[in-house]
Amino acid sequence: MPFHVYILFSTKIQKTYVGLTSNLEARIKSHNVSAKGWTIRGRPWGLVYSEVFCSKAQAMAREKELKSGKGRVFIKDVVLKNLWYRLQLVARW
Repeated sequence: MPFHVYILFSTKIQKTYVGLTSNLEARIKSHNVSAKGWTIRGRPWGLVYSEVFCSKAQAMAREKELKSGKGRVFIKDVVLKNLWYRLQLVARW
């Protein structure tokens, strides 16, 4: 069973959320419809990045890394800059 480490972004609160799941589609839906949890205040959440791992242990290690200082730098410098670039391209159309 594959495991996904994912990053969501909320334009409403300008925050990212890092998580791990074995069912990415259902988990994103859960973040956007569930009546409880931290992500309720940032709806809607959109997927901006994901990685797939063969083992839960590998996925947990990557999730932990993304939640560290080094991971936050990666999110800011790679993921969010790429998102910003894509939004600029869409805005030009």
